[in-house]
Amino acid sequence: MTDLLALWYPWIKTLHVVSVIAWMAGLFYLPRLYVYHAEQVQRGSATDTMFPTMERRLLKAIMAPAMISTWVFGLCLVATPGIVDWSAVWPWSKAACVLAMTWFQHWLGMRRKDFAAGNNSVSGRQYRMMNEVPTLLLLVIVASVIVKF
Repeated sequence: MTDLLALWYPWIKTLHVVSVIAWMAGLFYLPRLYVYHAEQVQRGSATDTMFPTMERRLLKAIMAPAMISTWVFGLCLVATPGIVDWSAVWPWSKAACVLAMTWFQHWLGMRRKDFAAGNNSVSGRQYRMMNEVPTLLLLVIVASVIVKF
């Protein structure tokens, strides 16, 4: 199995990077949709039915598959011999940030259900602040992988 992973390493890495890009696009965009939904959408309006549809499709059709494929290809990379030096700090900092990013996606999913039920209690300002979380996590992940501190 490890020989196969080593043979397919460039393709697995490519698919991992593409998956990460798709996942990050959703993590950047969904909180922004929530800002507009919380601040500008009037209950019962046409946009009040449009926003939950957009949010659900983004989360379920793009973000969930991208997150899953990121994890699958990432775990394949981890299992490839000679790729990860577990005595270094970088794989652990990356792993912590990926877990935090996964939690963030689940938090966004819970907020989507709140919007759909008409129970949103988070302000647009709070969504703006939370919108910075994936950026900070991404910075740590990229620095971890490139600098390998």
